[in-house]
Amino acid sequence: MQIVFSDAQYWEDFLPLTFTRPVAEMRCGILTFAERWQKILGNTEISYFTENYLQQKFKNPEEKESLFLVPNFLPSEDVIRQIKELKQGEALVYEDELIAARINMKGFSLNQIEKMTDIKEELVFYKRPIDLFTYNHKAIDFDFELITKGRTSQELSHTNGFLGDKKDLFIEEGAYVEFSTFNTKTGKIYIGKNAEVMEGCHLRGPITLGEGSKFNLGAKIYGGTTIGPQCKVGGEVNNIIMFGYSSKGHDGFVGNSVIGEWCNFGADTNSSNMKNNYGNVKFWNYRTKGFEDTGLQFAGLIMGDHSKTAINTQLNTGTVVGVASNIFKEGFPPNHVESFSWGGFKDDEKFKLDKAYEVAERAMARRNVALTDEDKAILKHIFDTY
Repeated sequence: MQIVFSDAQYWEDFLPLTFTRPVAEMRCGILTFAERWQKILGNTEISYFTENYLQQKFKNPEEKESLFLVPNFLPSEDVIRQIKELKQGEALVYEDELIAARINMKGFSLNQIEKMTDIKEELVFYKRPIDLFTYNHKAIDFDFELITKGRTSQELSHTNGFLGDKKDLFIEEGAYVEFSTFNTKTGKIYIGKNAEVMEGCHLRGPITLGEGSKFNLGAKIYGGTTIGPQCKVGGEVNNIIMFGYSSKGHDGFVGNSVIGEWCNFGADTNSSNMKNNYGNVKFWNYRTKGFEDTGLQFAGLIMGDHSKTAINTQLNTGTVVGVASNIFKEGFPPNHVESFSWGGFKDDEKFKLDKAYEVAERAMARRNVALTDEDKAILKHIFDTY
């Protein structure tokens, strides 16, 4: 059966991370929301109900019987059972919001729904970018069980130091891990296929290192941290999510943050994650076009795809960076850096679109990935609209 991942009302709430992807393609824990549901429900066909300009890249639903699903939550076993047992015209509702329905996408209408069942238990629901890192430890636990159940990890080499229970460490085939320390007393650690933990690293779970990614020499990694596929991370990080294909290869600190794909941090880039007065952190909200109190004391950086920082860049607590921004000027940039900013400061000139394509093509070629016409169309829409 076709799964139709719906952005519902959440797409705008997750900006700038969703400028370039549907909600289902965001990563937390070990997997993206879409990957998680595919593993839960089986390798079914997937499609997306998202913004028109994203549908060029992300498949439109076919007009047939489907499972309509809001993906951005962690289900309990009972909720999974209820979703699998849905019949045509039935739906599940959580906190007055439809989150799953069995409907026909031909002549799509929620009027097809004849029976709604309320979910009474409390679920881990991701509604804002800050929720991704705030509840990331829960997603790592969920995915670790989902991915590793019934499987055997590679042995941890004797050159490494270890604290905790070995059942909470899983190392995939082809991973290279030597002369580092691992502590699973504070959370599970997952090392993906062909990933590398270079010598002298210190990992304190919960942590996941994605396929083909690297922790560089002497890196200090605190939980709950998710590093997606094909990334490089050095220096010190604490409770961050890096979607994939991004690099923070040098010294410098980033904490309580979410970083998209194809981003790069220049050497000694630092991002504050706590204010000097210990007050709550505010983040720019694209829906309200103003700063919003997060209620969090620890909150660092939200960065959209293809954005870059120069060496020695200093980012203030609660900074939001759009898509394809290039931050290189002296001093602290503002807490909201607009997409395609050339410099990082308010009223700076805009990064020329053709030049942004060139940089993206070069960066992606380093990972043997092509910038497609669909990718260019998405970037052009963001450039023209925002």
